[in-house]
Amino acid sequence: FLMPVESGNSAAARQVKQKRKSHSLSIRRTNSTEQDRPGMQRDMLEGQDSKLPMALRSNLMDLFGQIEREFENLYIENLELRREIDSLNERLAGEGQTVDGGDLSKGALKTKGTCKTKLTFTTTSRAVCQLVKEYVGHRDGIWDLAVTRVQPLVLGTASADHCSMLWSIETGKCLLKYAGHAGSVNSIKFHPTEQMALTASGDQTAHIWRYMVQLPLPQPPADISASLDDDVDFSDKDEADGEADGPNECPTIRIATTTLKSHQGVVIAADWLVGGKQVVTASWDRAANLYDVETSELVHALTGHDQELTHCCTHPTQRLVVTSSRDTTFRLWDFRDPSIHSVNVFQGHTDTVTSAVFTVGDNVVSGSDDRTVKVWDLKNMRSPIATIRTDSAVNRISVSANQRIIALPHDNRQVRLFDMSGVRLARLPRSNRQGHRRMVCCSAWNEENQACNLFTCGFDRQAIGWNINIPALLQEK
Repeated sequence: FLMPVESGNSAAARQVKQKRKSHSLSIRRTNSTEQDRPGMQRDMLEGQDSKLPMALRSNLMDLFGQIEREFENLYIENLELRREIDSLNERLAGEGQTVDGGDLSKGALKTKGTCKTKLTFTTTSRAVCQLVKEYVGHRDGIWDLAVTRVQPLVLGTASADHCSMLWSIETGKCLLKYAGHAGSVNSIKFHPTEQMALTASGDQTAHIWRYMVQLPLPQPPADISASLDDDVDFSDKDEADGEADGPNECPTIRIATTTLKSHQGVVIAADWLVGGKQVVTASWDRAANLYDVETSELVHALTGHDQELTHCCTHPTQRLVVTSSRDTTFRLWDFRDPSIHSVNVFQGHTDTVTSAVFTVGDNVVSGSDDRTVKVWDLKNMRSPIATIRTDSAVNRISVSANQRIIALPHDNRQVRLFDMSGVRLARLPRSNRQGHRRMVCCSAWNEENQACNLFTCGFDRQAIGWNINIPALLQEK
């Protein structure tokens, strides 16, 4: 999982992360009939200056004729499929159901049977998982997000546009912008007890900055259907924040309270240790660093990974740190005994480990570009207790504290929910009108807020707040 280098330009990261699109073959059509088409093509070619022998040219034209006929058959079959889907949509609309994924351009439908199974799933999960709010204003992809841990509860985002923003969860309004970094902001985490944020950046530093925000007064409920009917793709616009009340009005902080700098490469992630007196940072220089917050001095350099680090996470109640890396491993660092700093290496994946996170219980959940998510028991980590196999690379995952539901953000724009035993619970609704339009980079649960309890963000420059009806979700299982 790669992120932009110091310049903050995310083009390189997109090339690495987004899968290469297949090139389309274009065959020139003629209005001739099936019989005389090859003859006409030969006549056209004979009038051109060509160095090819006549027999070879004739062979080529026959082959092109066959290719064109194949394409024509596919085109006709495609039209028939579209007609079938339209009639199916009409029938379902009559029954009061909606279709997610009925557009052929979003992926081939193999049979009517497959289509029906898909419809059953999305119609049930849609009532359980609903889009509540979109947070739009960043000028580049959003890599990370988190919710503050002290009142007032606000959403924080970290973006490749060199900025971090704090948002009102209810109104979607930007409350504050931090613009102290000189590179892409790759992660954001909030202090456990104070109004302080920790951000990691492509400028090779991590910053700690204090914030003060005032929540806007409650407003009459907005018409959410109006915003969902708008099919504008913000990722293709130069300016996503053209609204008059956009982030331009945000108060901006430009100076960090504390700057942590001893890395020789991009700082990709950072987190607070329990108690908030120390922080850990993870970097592309293959090391993780432990710092003292008050003195900003380096306490330990955690070395051993063979390739760039991708993420770091701290245990909610113990002095434990987990770091993940492109070397296909993640490591558990134990700082509970001041005299012993033990480390365990876990080799459960076959590709980059994009994140590994602690749960409230004694578990670690790891996600990877190898399209799997593994659940591990801290007491016995020789092999995973559950493995989730998916159809797309998995980015920064999040596990809910109360019900321990894992939210998987994918490269293919989907977000899926699983339980700790690896059972799939739901897929968040995604269509032209709602959901992410580019790779989803991160998920973050926030069970303090009943209305908006899951957040996701991605390359489409937006963060989304979701309402997941967890009792209904578990009942459906």
